[in-house]
Amino acid sequence: MIIKKFQGKTEAEAVENAKKELGNSVVIMNVRNVKRKGLLNFVMPQIIEVTVALEDEPEKVRQPKVETPLPAPQVPVDTMVQREVARRFQPAPGNILKEDEENRADSSAIEEKLESLHILLEQQLQKPEEPGADDGEEEESELARFIKLLYNTMLENEVSEQYANQIIDEIEKMNKPNVPIDYALANVYQKMILKFGKPIEITPAAKGPKVLFFVGPTGVGKTTTIAKIASEFCVGERKKIVLLTADTYRIAAAEQLRTYAGILEVPFRIIYSEDEMEQALCDFKDYDYIMVDTAGHSHQNKEQGEAMGRFIHSVDELAEKDVFLVLSAVTKYNDLVSIADAYTEMTEYKLIFTKLDETSNLGNLLNIKLHTGAPLSYVTYGQNVPDDIENFNPQKTVKLLLGGGRN
Repeated sequence: MIIKKFQGKTEAEAVENAKKELGNSVVIMNVRNVKRKGLLNFVMPQIIEVTVALEDEPEKVRQPKVETPLPAPQVPVDTMVQREVARRFQPAPGNILKEDEENRADSSAIEEKLESLHILLEQQLQKPEEPGADDGEEEESELARFIKLLYNTMLENEVSEQYANQIIDEIEKMNKPNVPIDYALANVYQKMILKFGKPIEITPAAKGPKVLFFVGPTGVGKTTTIAKIASEFCVGERKKIVLLTADTYRIAAAEQLRTYAGILEVPFRIIYSEDEMEQALCDFKDYDYIMVDTAGHSHQNKEQGEAMGRFIHSVDELAEKDVFLVLSAVTKYNDLVSIADAYTEMTEYKLIFTKLDETSNLGNLLNIKLHTGAPLSYVTYGQNVPDDIENFNPQKTVKLLLGGGRN
C-alpha cells in the first residue's frame, strides 16, 4: 500500500494533485492546515495537506479525474423564517460522528486517528503470558494478536461475522510476516473505507425538478429527515422545493410535514394516487426539488410493496428521481436485511441511517452497505431540525468501528 502527502491552496486542489499522481482510487486519510516556513510565514496563507492511501496495484491503469469542489453555502439573510431554520448542519455536542477540531489538527499518522485502538493494542500486546500456558506452544506473534483483537473489536461493534471474517481474510493475505502493526492498521483502515465507498449527495436534475422519494419502515424518522434536508436546500442553498406526502394513513405525519412547509414557506400537497403525482410534476415543473414522504409499511406485505413500487416508478418517464431508503441504526441486523431486500425488489435506492444517537455500535451501517451494495448518503443523530444530520463520513465511521475514540 502507498501512503503519501500532497499539498494545495485548498483541500480540493490537494486531492486533485494526489489523483493526478496516484489515480482516482486514492483514499483520503487525513486533512490538515500547514503553516508556511520562512520569515514571512505570518503573512502568507496556510496551505492544505492531505494524506492519502492507495492499494499498490500496478497492473491497473488509473486515469486521473478532476473533481470540482462543492460550492460554499450562501449565508442566509436575516428573516423570521430563516432565523427559525437557517442554522447550518452543526453536529450536536457529544454526537458520535461530529466533526471535531482534533481530526483536523496535526495528526497525519494513522495511529493518531485511531488513538484509542492503539492504547488498547498496547495493553493487550503487553499482557504477560497466563500461568499454566504450554511452554512448548509456539508464541503468538504480535501481528496475529493484533488481527485477533481487531476482529473482536469489529464484532463488539456489531459488524456481521461474515463481513468481519472477509475483512480479516483480505488483510491476512495482504500482510507479510513481521509487518509493522501500523502498516497492518493502515491496510485495515483503507480497506474498510473502500468498502463503504464514496457517499452520494443529492444533485439537481439536468432539466426540470429532481424528485426525491423517501421510503422505509414506519417510525424510522422519514418525515423529520425530509424536513432537515429541505431546510438545508431551501435556506442554505436557496433552492425552490416542494413537500409532498403520500402517507395518507397517518394524519400526524402529514400535519407534521405541513408544519415544516409552513415554516419554510414552501408548497405542500397530499398525494392520493399516481395521477395526482403526475399532476404535481406538471404544477411544480419550475422547482428544483420535489420531496415525497411515503407511508411506512411492513416489508412482509407484498401487496403494499407492489403498490409502492408502482407509485415510485410512475415518474420514470417524466422526471429524474432518487429514492432514499431510510433505516434506523438501532434495528436488528436480520430485520434490516429483510427490509432492504423487500425494497430492492421495488427499485434502486441510496441509504440514509437515522438514530445514530441511540446506539454506540455502528456495524449495521457496514453490514447493510455490503449486503445491498447501495451507496450511503446521510446519517442523522437526533430530532432537531435542521440540525442533527450530516453527510455520511466513511473515515469517521471506520475509526469508530475499529475502536477509535468518540471525542
